[in-house]
Amino acid sequence: MRRAARPLLYLGIAGVVLGLSKIHARYVADPPYSFHGSSRFAWAIAFIVLLALAAYGVGLPDLPRTARQALLSSIAAATGGAVAISLVQLIVGDALLPRFVVFGSSILLIPWFLFCAGFAIDGGTRAAGRDRVLVISDSASASVLRQEISRSAERPARLVGVMPVTDASPSGPGDQPLLARARDEHVTVLVLDREAQAEMVLVSQAAALHSEGIRVRTLSLFYEDWLGMLPVSELERVSLLFDIGELHRGRYGRVKRVVDLSLAVVALPFLALAVPFVAVGNLVGNRGSLLYSQMRVGKNREPFRIYKFRTMRDAPPDAPTDWTSEDDPRITRFGRLLRVSHLDEFPQIVNILKGDLAVVGPRPEQPHYVEELRHRLPFYDVRHLVRPGLTGWAQVKYGYAGDESDALGKLQYEFYYLRHQSIGLDLRIVGRTIRSVLGRAGR
Repeated sequence: MRRAARPLLYLGIAGVVLGLSKIHARYVADPPYSFHGSSRFAWAIAFIVLLALAAYGVGLPDLPRTARQALLSSIAAATGGAVAISLVQLIVGDALLPRFVVFGSSILLIPWFLFCAGFAIDGGTRAAGRDRVLVISDSASASVLRQEISRSAERPARLVGVMPVTDASPSGPGDQPLLARARDEHVTVLVLDREAQAEMVLVSQAAALHSEGIRVRTLSLFYEDWLGMLPVSELERVSLLFDIGELHRGRYGRVKRVVDLSLAVVALPFLALAVPFVAVGNLVGNRGSLLYSQMRVGKNREPFRIYKFRTMRDAPPDAPTDWTSEDDPRITRFGRLLRVSHLDEFPQIVNILKGDLAVVGPRPEQPHYVEELRHRLPFYDVRHLVRPGLTGWAQVKYGYAGDESDALGKLQYEFYYLRHQSIGLDLRIVGRTIRSVLGRAGR
């Protein structure tokens, strides 16, 4: 049900917009006209895309968890799409779509968005009850599973327990504690860490549960499939055991660079529009230079200078800075607005054009942090085998990194990205970034 909610939502948007457009062309307009034979057909498609982006941006249909959240998100999406097409019409100076279509669609789509959100909530609740997970592990990675599942699961699940290897092992003839616990808890997914996999008395119990229809996964595979990350305990072991798209699939690297350049060229006019806005804002609440630049470490550990609109006071170029917290007192009033809106990142379009950055990739760090982390984590340099990105899987899944512990947390997601690097995953990350920018505060 949850998977069906999104295509239903998009089909509803297309049906409402196209249906109202045909009704207007045949019955409302004077004189009537051919909708498919006019320029309004292309603009109706554009309106459908804008409404779909607005719905995705506010989290419909799957993010709302209550009826109130669903209602507010539905109103925001319908209104946002109407405002967006109205702004385009204002800039172009022409009524590209009739008000009957624009406002009629917005009104009709609110209940449709609510229906799809309710459909997704119901499906998500059922799915969460369906995947009941029991973990057999003594590692630290298992102890944080509950928090990770509730915060950032890719597939809904419920952790019913973490069972130490000794507790799951038989204490005498005929004793099968793992089977008993799994059956009592109505487990549907059994997860074994490396130590558990080495114990034949546990593997035999897992095999019996597998024959009863219970899925069995390694800890690493569960993290990948359900959480979209690799556990800390597995990072060093798997750091060389997978292909990386930019290294091992030549066609992917070329296509990715073409997409990066295309998106950067399209974004250049928006950078030009942002410059005077930021310059005026700086005069009011952020006095000082317009741009801030800093050395970062790129692909193959090559240093490059990254550009941003300045958001902090006392930020001289190239000076090593401490980890920046979200409520850092150095951030100015206008700088906070730039960060929340992500406008401060716009100058990095230049970095993408130069080849320093990709649109999607691991976020580049300052050289002194890289030196610290690569000495503490021997596998850390694997992230420098690819071009760093303006956004990435770690950014959309983990969020803001304020210290070295967070950097290690984000590395779990970066390794997942390296292991699954593809155009499809890149587009998925871009979509989630748009949703993050539109749906919640920046970093």
